[in-house]
Amino acid sequence: MSARGVSGMGAMGRAVLQKERGDGYVLETEDLTKFYGKSRGIIDVNLRLSRGEIFGFIGPNGAGKTTTIRCLLNFIFPTKGNARIFGLDVVEKSKEIKKDVGYIPGEVAYYGELRVRDLLDYASRFYGRDCTKRGRELAEILELEMDHRIETLSLGNKKKIGVVQALMHEPRLLILDEPTSGLDPLMQRRFYELLAEENRKGVTVFLSSHMLSEVQKLCSRVAILKEGRVLRVEEIESLRSRQLMRVQVTFRDPAASLPEDLEGIVAPEWENGALRFMFSGDVDSLIKALARVQVTDLHLEEPTLEEIFMHYYEKEGSR
Repeated sequence: MSARGVSGMGAMGRAVLQKERGDGYVLETEDLTKFYGKSRGIIDVNLRLSRGEIFGFIGPNGAGKTTTIRCLLNFIFPTKGNARIFGLDVVEKSKEIKKDVGYIPGEVAYYGELRVRDLLDYASRFYGRDCTKRGRELAEILELEMDHRIETLSLGNKKKIGVVQALMHEPRLLILDEPTSGLDPLMQRRFYELLAEENRKGVTVFLSSHMLSEVQKLCSRVAILKEGRVLRVEEIESLRSRQLMRVQVTFRDPAASLPEDLEGIVAPEWENGALRFMFSGDVDSLIKALARVQVTDLHLEEPTLEEIFMHYYEKEGSR
């Protein structure tokens, strides 16, 4: 079809064509806002996810992560703004969208009297496709007993049901809200492997988490959310590679210290005779300052994403 033919199509036609080709953004929000009466949910959230990326959505509890997801899935209506998945409006085309979306909520709840197998069979009917084979494969990988009643299962095993249910219909987009809460470390690792496998197939992942180590392992980009607003969207490597280091130094003279005018020292504290701090200044100036005193021990380490994140929060808050 020519460019002229595409431009002459209606909005619905363009959206269908975009979906078929895989062009454009898989998920996109525009000034997405939700208030609960006078209480803030989210304010002017703008996000764009390309096909095949694993995108992190991070912030502390209460930042608005789950509210954003509920708007995306049309569980609640936004106060203003809009969101599109596969080029389709999430409110107007919610039914069509959900056939190609897998969702894991932060807290799972099911009818306790059902057996796992019966629940998954029931859920598969919503997708209009045979999910039996993939469901069994996933249950085996996660060591999920299919014939147990749900009311007898632990929290971790109930979360496994959520994982199987989200993946068994082979969705094009995964929306995950604290997906590993309740899973033990072994199952968390298996879940990460499953997620990597799905991503290799071209599946796009929107991962909401307050576990920054989880985001650091999986994501290529991340949106930082605070008090309902997106502070910034960053490449993970860019966020990690900022000039921020964890430093621990021990001086020969217990009374020695670094110059007070050395810029970039963050949260200094003394512990067992060693000075610990985060450093965001010029590395050359730090080395020159250390050369003026006698040092018996020195450790320079790359900080975790969580430390970078909290430092970023503090800087944004001060502004």
